[in-house]
Amino acid sequence: MDTHIQSLGPCLFPTPLHHIGSVEAPFKDDEDRILFRHETSTSQLEEEEESSPVSFEVAGPRERLYFDPSRTTVGIVTCGGLCPGLNDIIRGIVNQCHNQYGINKVYGFRYGYEGMVQRYGHTPFVLRPASVAQAHHFGGTFLGSSRGQQDVGDMVDTLEDMGVDILFVIGGDGSLRGASQITKEIERRGLKKAVVGIPKTIDNDIMFLDKSFGFETAFAAAVQAVTCAYVESTGAVNGVGLVKLMGRDSGFIACYAALAGSNVDFVLIPEVPFDLEGPRGFLEALRYRLVRRGSVVVVVAEGAGQELMGGGMGVDASGNPRYGDVGLFLKDRINGFFKERRMEVNVKYIDPSYIVRSVPANAQDNVYCSRLAQSAVHAAVAGKTGMLVGRWHGSFVHLPLDMVTHGRRKVDPKKELWHSVLESTGQPPNLR
Repeated sequence: MDTHIQSLGPCLFPTPLHHIGSVEAPFKDDEDRILFRHETSTSQLEEEEESSPVSFEVAGPRERLYFDPSRTTVGIVTCGGLCPGLNDIIRGIVNQCHNQYGINKVYGFRYGYEGMVQRYGHTPFVLRPASVAQAHHFGGTFLGSSRGQQDVGDMVDTLEDMGVDILFVIGGDGSLRGASQITKEIERRGLKKAVVGIPKTIDNDIMFLDKSFGFETAFAAAVQAVTCAYVESTGAVNGVGLVKLMGRDSGFIACYAALAGSNVDFVLIPEVPFDLEGPRGFLEALRYRLVRRGSVVVVVAEGAGQELMGGGMGVDASGNPRYGDVGLFLKDRINGFFKERRMEVNVKYIDPSYIVRSVPANAQDNVYCSRLAQSAVHAAVAGKTGMLVGRWHGSFVHLPLDMVTHGRRKVDPKKELWHSVLESTGQPPNLR
């Protein structure tokens, strides 16, 4: 696992951050590291005795900079789907550049990578602290976003034409792969430009991160939908509250919303396959629970049960597989199952996906976004490139883009989170 962070060259400029108020800035250097593993076993200790343990470079301000702030131009782009906290990140970058480093040229590219291709005609915004002062009170991204790949050469041409020295890419897995391609094209041309990513995913599925920004806000909003489903289910004869939450390949939002809501009977996630039919299938377990309790709440992640729906539905503009609507699919199958048994059922289906991802970040995520933005600017002005910032074991670190984009973080059915869900819901551990 290569955790080395690329650097554009020697840092020759003194930082303006010698003092923050009356307190000396907590400068870091590249030798400050955070270990990858925080749990140990005998076999791991034996392996690490033979080689250096894997570790990540600590984020934070450096005493000397690669870029001269007075001559530096910054670009910011937000890509992919919406997520709570995007405006907080933009605001944090702009304020850190202007107020701490004295970087006065900050541009915001509009509508994702599409805004970095000149033929589309999306004129970049000039961003200043005054223009982003209230941005964190609103959901979404005021820069706009888009999905889909763009020509890397065209995007780097735009960076050259505008004299952009540092590009901040705020996006998920596909967007970070695009940032990696931009980094490689910049390197191929022999240019000295930094590309720093800030990982964004509402599904919390980016590798080597404690959590992604916006996740706490998202599952807090999801809990409200789960609560509504409980109220609806208890207000009807044999009521079934069915809630579909975001989570294409990872069921973190579904798990956390169920644990926080505490009135959930079944959680269905992509990592744990299930059957519909049969004596141990989901529908029979649902019938048994409904007979016993009179009402049931089911939370399903959008990527769960796709194998039951038969066949794919192509790909979206970003190249991701299009999934079938498992919420509507389950609604129909539940109604059909009970109709065959001549048993009354009242299914109340709730899909809060766009509400969950469009709300403003809460206070906890607001703080997290601010610290991510600060760490990203510290890294970029020190000439770090081809990397992203994230939090690992409670510390902010630098991670290579290529390492992070080679997989997805998932709920492990053998570990504590899923076991907590099973204990909370009381559902059978195996619905097959």
